[in-house]
Amino acid sequence: VQLQASGGGLVQPGDSLRLSCAASGRSFSHYNMAWFRQALGKERAFVAAIRRSTGSTYYDDSVKGRFTMSRDNTKNTVSLQMNSLKPEDTAVYYCAADEFWAGSRDEYDYWGQGTLVTVSS
Repeated sequence: VQLQASGGGLVQPGDSLRLSCAASGRSFSHYNMAWFRQALGKERAFVAAIRRSTGSTYYDDSVKGRFTMSRDNTKNTVSLQMNSLKPEDTAVYYCAADEFWAGSRDEYDYWGQGTLVTVSS
């Protein structure tokens, strides 16, 4: 599967932004999906994940209550709605996919190219 993330940009603290990840290739519904992010000088970190079977979502504590991940299997896309953005949310955001559940582990088989989110006043 090939992944294409989009939707990043420059926003102010407190603003909202919606990221999308479009998948092409084998049936999208076969994949568990996740979002990770990597801030400058830091390791890539888990943000959110969604199961292929149930659509259940999981979030890192740092974004819980502010970010919402969803998927649309008819459009082969996942989205990450980010509200109440903070400067510490600044990072390159990557979507990832795997047929097996990896949860928050950085073990997904497929990765998109990343989209930059900058939160600054």
